[in-house]
Amino acid sequence: MHTAGTFSFESADDAREQYESVGPAAQTVIREVAKAMAFDREEYDERVTGDVVETARDALFASLLAVRVGSREEFEDWRESYDGEVTETGHEDVDRVAWHAGPDGEAVAATFQNEEDAAVATLRRQAFGRLYRDLV
Repeated sequence: MHTAGTFSFESADDAREQYESVGPAAQTVIREVAKAMAFDREEYDERVTGDVVETARDALFASLLAVRVGSREEFEDWRESYDGEVTETGHEDVDRVAWHAGPDGEAVAATFQNEEDAAVATLRRQAFGRLYRDLV
């Protein structure tokens, strides 16, 4: 079993604080991407809206969530000791699982067989949508 990513939270306040902290990085990424795409000032002002920056912040935050990756057995061992609700997607007979526990007694998990990177990316999007969108 191993962990990919860095963000895990003890409380909703910790999650909100970390979400706010990635705002400047999201703005910098947007600015640099726009520069690489040769946006002039007018095009930048027209196309880079608050929604664009918020989307970048959401994606950056989600991409840094800590996700545990392990065998079905390792996941089941963790689940037995976890005192919260777990939403699992995928098929129960698949050998590998990726999971993330949020700060409010909820977790998400996704099963996969071979494509770990894809499973982790999908799980992070699910975690953001199910566990964090309404918190942050």
